[in-house]
Amino acid sequence: MKRLISAIVSLGILIVIYTKIDFAGLVTVFRDCDRLWMVISLGMVIPLTLATSWRLQQLMPEAGRIGFGMANKLTLAASVLNMILPSKMGDIAKAYFIRDRGYLSGSLSLSLVVFEKACDLLSLLLWCSFGLLLYPNKDALFWLMAVGIVGGLVGGTAILASSRIANLAFRIGRRIAPGGANGKVGQKLDRLQASWREMQTYFWRDRQQLAVITLTSIGIWLLHLLQIWFFIFALKASVPFIANLALSPLSILAGLLPLTFAGVGTRDAALIIFYQPYFNAQTGAALGLLCTSRYLLPAIGGLPFFGQFLSRARSEKAAKTAGQ
Repeated sequence: MKRLISAIVSLGILIVIYTKIDFAGLVTVFRDCDRLWMVISLGMVIPLTLATSWRLQQLMPEAGRIGFGMANKLTLAASVLNMILPSKMGDIAKAYFIRDRGYLSGSLSLSLVVFEKACDLLSLLLWCSFGLLLYPNKDALFWLMAVGIVGGLVGGTAILASSRIANLAFRIGRRIAPGGANGKVGQKLDRLQASWREMQTYFWRDRQQLAVITLTSIGIWLLHLLQIWFFIFALKASVPFIANLALSPLSILAGLLPLTFAGVGTRDAALIIFYQPYFNAQTGAALGLLCTSRYLLPAIGGLPFFGQFLSRARSEKAAKTAGQ
């Protein structure tokens, strides 16, 4: 039901957007695009997927380390669910697949994926903070967003680094959650806290590995933002690099809000609004479609692997049921 509501919200936002813009102008933007830059920008999906898979491989302990090919399969399979679930929660499915394959225990695999998502979010906030602080045309709204983003970066880093601060944050979360500590959300926070504690113990004992993963995550998100900048080149528009560092992460964060289907709609609207000083709404809508392709292309590539993992999971579940 939630997914149906998200799809309806996305469709509603897109209807509003496409009734407000000149659709013929949108077609013209794609027809007159720079084809070389289009190929380069879309092709960046490949190195981004490979870099993300390599990071997943490095996150695994030596005893249960997976091969690079399997890491790619897991990353692409998770991309399928990222097109369905909000806030890229499809990545959590990697924990299930890793446990299902017998590489790690369920709790450690979840800890690993939670850490991976935390690194992604903090890296995105880092580049967004850098861009917002240097963005030349800041009004009151941009200062407010800059304070919020920098605050989120500092707070998130503190929660990641300090078990005491993390425990405090989880206690506050359970207190304000609907139904309190004993409600459904509170119980989920309990399980997440246990995984978070295990993740902190595992990763902070090897500072060298932590540094490699952190720098890799920052580099991966720089490539993500470069890809969006290259999309703009492909559409024959121009945006200063610093401005893109500020505006593209804000649009990505808008797409992570658990309101729409895979961020479609909220991300498109954010791109049109934030980039308004640099190009028209038709180009903004075209950029929104290209940004959606960043998630769609890996999902298409991951369909065969997702089918394999799902089929194996169903077979094992059926075997367990038959054995009872």
